[in-house]
Amino acid sequence: MHRLITSNRNKVILFLLVDVSVIVLSLFAALLLRFDFMIPPGFIGEFAYLIPIIIVTKLASYTLYRLYKGMFRFTSLWDVANILKANAIASVGIILGFGFFHGFAGFPRSLFLIDFVISTLGISLSRVSVRIYFSHFVSDAKQARYRGASDQKKTRLILIGAGRTGEKIAREILTTPHIGYQIVGFMDDDKRKKGATLHGVRVLGQISDAGSLPVEFDEFLITAPSATGAEMRSIVEKCKQAGKPYKTVPSLPEIINDNVSLKMIREVSYVDLLGRDEIQLDTKSITEFMKGKRILVTGAGGSIGSELVRQCFQFDPAGVILFDNSEYNLFQIQQEISNIEHKPFTNIVLGSVRDKATIENLLRDYKPHVILHAAAYKHVPLQESHPWEAVNTNVLGTKNLIDAAVAHEVEKFVLVSTDKAVHPVNVMGATKRLAEIMVQVANRMGKTSFMAVRFGNVLGSSGSVIPIFEKQIKTGGPVKITHPDMIRYFMSIPEAAQLILQASSMPQGRGKIYVLDMGKPVKIKDMAFDLIRLSGLEPEKDIPIVYTGTRPGEKLYEELAFDGEILSKTEHGKIMILKNGGATYEDWTHLSSDLDRLGSLSVSFDSGRIKQSLMEIIPEYKPTDSSILKSPKIKEDHPFTA
Repeated sequence: MHRLITSNRNKVILFLLVDVSVIVLSLFAALLLRFDFMIPPGFIGEFAYLIPIIIVTKLASYTLYRLYKGMFRFTSLWDVANILKANAIASVGIILGFGFFHGFAGFPRSLFLIDFVISTLGISLSRVSVRIYFSHFVSDAKQARYRGASDQKKTRLILIGAGRTGEKIAREILTTPHIGYQIVGFMDDDKRKKGATLHGVRVLGQISDAGSLPVEFDEFLITAPSATGAEMRSIVEKCKQAGKPYKTVPSLPEIINDNVSLKMIREVSYVDLLGRDEIQLDTKSITEFMKGKRILVTGAGGSIGSELVRQCFQFDPAGVILFDNSEYNLFQIQQEISNIEHKPFTNIVLGSVRDKATIENLLRDYKPHVILHAAAYKHVPLQESHPWEAVNTNVLGTKNLIDAAVAHEVEKFVLVSTDKAVHPVNVMGATKRLAEIMVQVANRMGKTSFMAVRFGNVLGSSGSVIPIFEKQIKTGGPVKITHPDMIRYFMSIPEAAQLILQASSMPQGRGKIYVLDMGKPVKIKDMAFDLIRLSGLEPEKDIPIVYTGTRPGEKLYEELAFDGEILSKTEHGKIMILKNGGATYEDWTHLSSDLDRLGSLSVSFDSGRIKQSLMEIIPEYKPTDSSILKSPKIKEDHPFTA
């Protein structure tokens, strides 16, 4: 029977025969029930000619609702709902046809209603029985084969969280016996669930009972993606007290389309302890904005750019063009997306936004409707010592894209900006502030709608402090912190990318700067201490702490808006808009002239002159060290210069 059901052609034939049998039996059962098991003599003979018509009508309706296309071993409520709809449509058609051609004189109408109920139950039972067969009998047989020595190798899990995610993970483990996991119990803080069973596995108690569970187990698996930061900290602490290792599934912003599986199990990270709220995306407006359009993502191999690519795939664009100057990063994202089924047209383009000819060729060939501009240099100390590179990429590269977007009448241009653009004290922040001004002024010269999205640090991005701390912890320390009072805004990469797309879809965005709600700022010192404790160690006891002082261009805290800017709420709770964050330039010609002058200075490699020019263009740029304005050219300061 197993082979018969798993063969696709045989499966359809088998279920056609089953359905015909159910249809005939349900009609006979309906007759028996209608006439109290005393069918009038001759009635069946008069009714017999209708049976082939009823069979054909119902099978046609079942085919219309694709009842023979599903994988019956995974029959769900969705499939049962389709069975209900198919039988309802067939019964209505039969009643209307019978009434029109035959009439109901002397014929019981209730017969069709009884038949509808019985046939729906019968067809549903035939599908559900297949799922029961595979999930219990076949699964049990497989488990028997893996029993014995293999059972000893299985990791015995306690799942923390008996909700939807816990149910999905449990179901996958139970139906995949060779996976290497065995569930021995659930834990959940909902007192009503204690003693209940989920897929035959008992809820043993609350999370506070972690250290006194009545079963032997090897590991905790936290299946509570909606847990807040405080809740995750408490859960982790209870797991540590129990002396058992623990892992988790991704947080809600990381889960795309609510799809979670065993492949996504990972170590608990700082993202989990940050505990961001679930993002409620208006997927309809994003789909309307992106559907059928060609999307160009610059910096597509970077942290934000690659996540924008992944998120774009969810909203049915006509194509996504990935543009980056890093061959390695492009190769990495290309390998990743090559495994995605049913993705839109994609193309990988290697090049730099600094090359005007490359940009012109790119837009001419692919004619994008939307540009998501994430390409930028972002490392503050490096850009502080190489300001010409920041100018050439963050400023002149953006100018190249703007000019090409206007010339090719791109619909929308979205600049990915940073909180370092507010009251900038470093070159990186100054160049990103100038890029914001550029996209605002650019709105006055063409059909393209330009906008910017400003937000703070993202966890796990290239250059992020977290992997640096983790490496220092792994080697036994010391963990180096620049200043004990330094604070930053943080959000996860998926959260940032989702909100960028949400802001991009807003119709009133032309010439505007959107600001993402970053939540509460986090002390870098607290972050380091949390990471040390996540490793099962104690800060300043097991791992020494060293304070190194702020680096060039750093300030103790970042801001999301200037003093005179007013943040106003939008229809999305996580996105705000600047009401009076206007640019200081009246027209693109004037700004373009200053940008060309800045560009000519960049080839001089003179840090002081470049920064002085940035101060003239951006009055709010206040470098932290005035001595930098007197710094020599790089060639005069080079150790190998004769």
